[in-house]
Amino acid sequence: MRIVCGLDVHKDSVFACILNDKGDKFECKYGVLTPDLEELHQLLLTHDVKEVTMESTSIYWHPIWRILDDIEELKLVNPYFIKQLPGRKSDVRDAAWIAECTMKDLIRGSFVPSTIVQRMRQYNRRIFDLNKEIVYKLTKLDTVLQHCNIRISNYVSSTDSKSYKDVVRLLSEGITDANHLACVIHGRTVNRVGKDTIVDSLTGVISDVDIDLIRQYLEEIELAQSHKQACQEKLTQMCKTEFPQEFENLQTIPGVKERSATSILSEIGADMKMFVTASALVSWCGLKPRNEESAGKIKSRRITHGNKYIRKTMIECAWGASKTQNCFFSKFSYTQTVIRKKNAMKVKVAIARKMLIAIWHVLSDSKPYIDYKKPDTTGNS
Repeated sequence: MRIVCGLDVHKDSVFACILNDKGDKFECKYGVLTPDLEELHQLLLTHDVKEVTMESTSIYWHPIWRILDDIEELKLVNPYFIKQLPGRKSDVRDAAWIAECTMKDLIRGSFVPSTIVQRMRQYNRRIFDLNKEIVYKLTKLDTVLQHCNIRISNYVSSTDSKSYKDVVRLLSEGITDANHLACVIHGRTVNRVGKDTIVDSLTGVISDVDIDLIRQYLEEIELAQSHKQACQEKLTQMCKTEFPQEFENLQTIPGVKERSATSILSEIGADMKMFVTASALVSWCGLKPRNEESAGKIKSRRITHGNKYIRKTMIECAWGASKTQNCFFSKFSYTQTVIRKKNAMKVKVAIARKMLIAIWHVLSDSKPYIDYKKPDTTGNS
């Protein structure tokens, strides 16, 4: 007898419906505290449930997945695909509807990586969050400097450059003399805009409160950077321990270095069995052009929604690959942007898609990347 269960997950409750192939139905409601979920787990074992399907509701499904991890077939389903099927709406009926769809094989589970990859994801996404925090704090720090009429950010490459950081560090120590601050500016910047302009841009009206705020922002930025470095070290160590060969093979791809390789393994793992083809991986990551056509008119060719973390990583890798000499990706970038006059950003998305296909083959075949070379049609070896 086939017995399945549908779970409708909420922030403070879980609705369960157990259904067998004879049509017998058992419905119940549980809380989300660990003892409640353990009781739900025991109920499923008592009824000999082999298949459990739940909606991917925000982050609330994570602890339920961990507790029910030993169920024989555990599925996570995108609510979008369930809502496309007709049915009445209520919490209990939602759980029953999920169970019925599971019984009739109308839905398929989403990709949920192994436990070790999920733990790697936590470090990887923490690094993304810390990057956002650092950019935000740098912006707030520059706001304080602008308030003091310190305009050095107009002349340096970025607020994360060495010259800018050195100026901020001196200001946090209470040193406000413009000539002293100008000594830490890179010589190339001084030669480009002139010594007098640099000194004038560092001459401001600075109070004790401003110095105190600058010191606080600087400490927050340094703390975030130390946390980011610690997360990256842990993540790199996990990749070298769990996926040593895959980690090395990924770095043979142009534009992919240590940070990018750890991010890729954290998001998609090393086992490509879930992605039957390279196209399936590209679609899951959201780098595949959408097929939106009606009455012979193309409405949109924009890329679809997908995993935003791997998508950001691949776009960054695409920029690096397009600058790598004597590789397929840089030649493709040159051909499309310079010769065919295509939009540079669209070309980078196309390169990211091609790189993701290469990653699928590298991980599937467990072999290093081999750069594509056009066959020689001249007969010369």
